[in-house]
Amino acid sequence: MLDAGELYSVNAALDRAKTLTGLPMIAGFTGFAEAGQVVSQIRTELFDSLDHELVASFDADQLLDYRGRRPRITFKEDHLTGYRPPRLELYRLHDGLGQPFLFLTGFEPDYQWERFIRAVLLLVDELDVSFVTWTHSIPMPVPHTRPLGVTVHGNRPDLIEGASTWRPTAELAASVGHLLEVRLVEAGHDVVGYVVHVPHYLAEAEYPQAAVAALEYLGASTALMLPTDRLRESGREVERQIREQVEGSNDVMGVVTRLERHYDEHAESRVRRSLLVKDNDELADADELGAAVEAYLASTDSHERTPGAAGDSSRILGEAAPDSAPDCDLTDQVGPTPDGDES
Repeated sequence: MLDAGELYSVNAALDRAKTLTGLPMIAGFTGFAEAGQVVSQIRTELFDSLDHELVASFDADQLLDYRGRRPRITFKEDHLTGYRPPRLELYRLHDGLGQPFLFLTGFEPDYQWERFIRAVLLLVDELDVSFVTWTHSIPMPVPHTRPLGVTVHGNRPDLIEGASTWRPTAELAASVGHLLEVRLVEAGHDVVGYVVHVPHYLAEAEYPQAAVAALEYLGASTALMLPTDRLRESGREVERQIREQVEGSNDVMGVVTRLERHYDEHAESRVRRSLLVKDNDELADADELGAAVEAYLASTDSHERTPGAAGDSSRILGEAAPDSAPDCDLTDQVGPTPDGDES
């Protein structure tokens, strides 16, 4: 078995014994079901707004499939420059009140999950981490006009009970965050994960509202004051764009109206089954989710439909456009996103 301690290097300039021990840790990995680009937005907001110092770096060459998720480089007229290597790192940050915390972030490893997690557990033990919380996001057939939902899991009942808006029993594709949570629980550490529900037709674009929700949950669970002002401002602009598109298209308005009706019916019936769970209790994939929403919309009585919406709903349920965040085009940017890239 390979030595997990050789998978990372620590910043020797930091006095780990006096300044890094006993802190909470927040974790977020890019590349897995990152609907609304939530983790990417959180990374940017924390690094741009808060003081941060590198604590440890993981060896990307051993963890990343470069051909599957190619790093970015710039070609400038006649030469190459600005290579942006993939990074997976642990930082120390200070919140708005000066309280320190740890932030584990970067690409989700393609290889050596168990060894990577053993390395994280070494750091958790060495630094006497007091609590671990992490977040990611998934696309859901819900309207943007309703409160964002969340699914909460872990081993802290005081932070979990009554918080989830969706509590399924389902098989799903695992992420390294899921496995990390399992191993932390097995090792006796406190851990809670937050899954933010993003409207599926906004999954490909940056959706600041979802990042704000994730930061609020992370901050509340760790008693940290995390920055959200810039994201809230961006969210207001995105909300304006969405409102204009909804008001300007009967097709879009019809789809949103039907999702609102379905959301309200689901909220009224606690036992109603989610569209995301199939009959065999597996989580629906992107194509199945789109088909389920289309089938739901098609089942609506014709006299309730907005003129023109019935035959053209594929425009809002079709293929997603290339990244154009923060602009939101509801006629193009739709559907759950596959694995993303870490630039």
